[in-house]
Amino acid sequence: MSFLKNGWFCFELAAEIVCEELPNDICAFTISSSGKRCLLETYATKNNAVEYQCRTSEVVVEKMADYIETDACVKACGVDRNSVGISSDALLEPQFTAKLCSPACYQNCPNIVDLYFNLAAGEGKTLITINACI
Repeated sequence: MSFLKNGWFCFELAAEIVCEELPNDICAFTISSSGKRCLLETYATKNNAVEYQCRTSEVVVEKMADYIETDACVKACGVDRNSVGISSDALLEPQFTAKLCSPACYQNCPNIVDLYFNLAAGEGKTLITINACI
């Protein structure tokens, strides 16, 4: 079931979100029922081909669970659902931080903002000290 909230589609799910059961195209920026972030990982098959799989990370999100990020927020924040792993590298790119700090993202997409806020904090910085969101 989906509904419109402040011009953004939100999804209400009847079932538990288990990262390992998600399709790869919605894995990144999803929060499982246990409150842990899902992340897309790569692995080599027996044929040495690279495959993708959705996995549960050890990163716990405070006050949020059972959440699949909306396409509107993915677009507004300039993130990529095909991102592998969780990294703060994007915070070094001015085009990315401009989108992250835009009102469309910063005021409407707390899941993505929280992720990058915590990635910066993990490096002893804030979004302000890296000149991201001033």
